[in-house]
Amino acid sequence: MFKNYKEFKEYADENGILIVDFKEVDMAGRWHHLSVPIEYFTEELLSKGIGFDGSSYGFLSVEKSDMVFIPDLSSAFFDPLVEMPTVTMIGDIYKITGNGYERFQNDPRYIADKAEQFLKKSGISDECLFGPEFEFYLLDNIEFRNEINHIEVHIDSAQAGWNTINSPHDEQSRNAGYKILHHKGYHADIPHDTTYDLRNIMIRTLEENGIPVKYHHHENGGPGQVEIEVKSATVREMADRTQKIKYFIKNLAIQYGKSATFMPKPFKTECGSGMHIHIQMNKDGKPIFYDENGYSKLSKTALSAIAGILKHSDSLLAFTNPTTNSYKRLVPGYEAPVTVCFGNANRSSVIRIPGYAMSPNEKRFEFRPSDATCNPYLAYSAMVMAMIDGIKNNLDPTELHFGPYDKNMYSLSEEEKKYIRALPKSLSEAADALESDNDYLLDGGVFTKEIIEGQLKKIRSDALEISLIPHPVEFEMYYDL
Repeated sequence: MFKNYKEFKEYADENGILIVDFKEVDMAGRWHHLSVPIEYFTEELLSKGIGFDGSSYGFLSVEKSDMVFIPDLSSAFFDPLVEMPTVTMIGDIYKITGNGYERFQNDPRYIADKAEQFLKKSGISDECLFGPEFEFYLLDNIEFRNEINHIEVHIDSAQAGWNTINSPHDEQSRNAGYKILHHKGYHADIPHDTTYDLRNIMIRTLEENGIPVKYHHHENGGPGQVEIEVKSATVREMADRTQKIKYFIKNLAIQYGKSATFMPKPFKTECGSGMHIHIQMNKDGKPIFYDENGYSKLSKTALSAIAGILKHSDSLLAFTNPTTNSYKRLVPGYEAPVTVCFGNANRSSVIRIPGYAMSPNEKRFEFRPSDATCNPYLAYSAMVMAMIDGIKNNLDPTELHFGPYDKNMYSLSEEEKKYIRALPKSLSEAADALESDNDYLLDGGVFTKEIIEGQLKKIRSDALEISLIPHPVEFEMYYDL
């Protein structure tokens, strides 16, 4: 938003800004923040930064945890969600050394920078563009309790099919009907689509804060599943936008009496929420994924990029699908891909080539497994590194038996399944894959061994924690044995 401190100061004076808020991302992808009064935001602060405890972010151990973040003026935006006039900006993380500061190699935002620089240095492309589709549920109530003797979750949505008799939370109120039944939510219209006005507010807020939106609609899940798809941007910029998108969606939902969740599988038999990612590359201002004579008009470069992603898909999931709940979505029958292959217009494959994107500037492919519980800086960067590996090594997805497949991959025969690899079925399997397949991430110093080890430690810890907890359904199945 701002090129220098002078531009910021002029804007702050003209708009009565009173607070400057700083966002920093932790390893899990959550934003933390710290705020200062406008009087304290000086050129000196901008150059020296603000100290913080890096151990609380999972970056450093407690005995050597002092770090500094320096605000990035170009990331600044006016925050319409808070009461006092506030400008928010993202901080870059620095490590304290004997000679001053140096950029912290494991800062997720810096990893995205390094991935973009490595791509340019490779000569493959000047820019890689990511265009995510954000699926999420807008709910009216969520309650959960996890104690040694009491495990319970209760979720409610006013428009859900189970509320055809009683209105939620108020038995005396009138129920007007118009509920969305199980699996019947795709492109539902008003009055069934009860969150339409709220989504309009969300997308206008995104547009006003520099995030162009393609469209939004109700998704398949009847209890309030919706989607907002945004226009493409470069790796770090889209990671920044992803953080902002989740920030605006969650907080606007709260302001309007709803709760938004990007949890991949909150409901047992409803569709899960993913974050399908459309990918393009340009060089010298021209698209390099298009070839009039290629399969589905894809160039050899695009096919090699696809091969790189599919080759490394199992280890990629440790970053793109980093929660135990992610793998409850990646199951057959719920519109989520489970088969490591690619195909034209095939939504059952890991890589789908949109059939309607036919012009050179539109030509792209879509990575379908990922979900929005990821740290976007790490997930997008890992995908770039997999594509670079595929292109540098001239991989051919057909020679590697990844397709193309233009059939429903959910209905393969047992004989056909023998020749096609499936995605990891659990977070532990994804962790095993990352442990054995990570050299492509370390290429050019983009990722570090510390980042990979840190991710493995976190996701293995999560998997172990969940594995130790009895599931309520187990009591139905086994209590009386």
